[in-house]
Amino acid sequence: MRYHILHIETSFAEEWQKEVFDQTLCDLGVDTIDNTDYYIPSAVWETQSDAIEAFLFETEGALLVSAEACPDENWNAAWEAEHPVQELPMGVRIVPHCAFGAGHHETTSLMIEALMERYLDGKIVLDNGTGTGVLAIFAKKMGAAHVLAVDVDDKSVTNAKENAVLNEIEIEAVLGDLSYRPFREGLEPGSFDLIVANIHRNILLDQMPVYAHLLRGEGEVWMSGFYETDCPALQAAAEAEGLTLMDVLANGEWRLMRCRKEERPLRR
Repeated sequence: MRYHILHIETSFAEEWQKEVFDQTLCDLGVDTIDNTDYYIPSAVWETQSDAIEAFLFETEGALLVSAEACPDENWNAAWEAEHPVQELPMGVRIVPHCAFGAGHHETTSLMIEALMERYLDGKIVLDNGTGTGVLAIFAKKMGAAHVLAVDVDDKSVTNAKENAVLNEIEIEAVLGDLSYRPFREGLEPGSFDLIVANIHRNILLDQMPVYAHLLRGEGEVWMSGFYETDCPALQAAAEAEGLTLMDVLANGEWRLMRCRKEERPLRR
């Protein structure tokens, strides 16, 4: 497959801004990101170049330095050669491909440690933004009866399925977006005992009502991918939806917030 390489210089004040920026470019067709180099299939670049250039022009702190065709090489294979199988606790093995969540980022580690401390016997779990499927796999390892792993990237869904097979467990990995009303309405309210979401702060804020809707009474949502300064806004959003803060865990500058859906007394 032929690729174009986009060299983009960025100067964002917050790391989450870069993460949102990268995700938007992935949504527009970028396949692989290596520091300031963004690889996109040439066929996709031909159709998406105007949209990408418009996005970059409108984004403060981003500058497209160059865009040029690359030799015809298997870039994904080269990326994977530099990212071998990740060996994690409990014998879990992850081949990251190009998806986020190989297990060693601070936010992923926070989630894994929290999952390893919670026996999920018979629980129904949603892993929103599954990436490599690593959190879904750990949830299943900890006894969950069923795990639904959701991601907006079809490559991540494929990667999650492959990693589940590698670890000899069963999860349901699907392409979807909880921000997309028809998709989330296909899920029954009160379907999940636990929702884990290791994604961007702004997405967590936007989807908080959905988490509350999908949780059973006394169910929990675990959220990570943000900093200490983001906690007040996330706590306020959670409480507005009837979710009570349980605790906040830390790993360096990153935070994991756990909230519980309180049972509301029946009105007489």
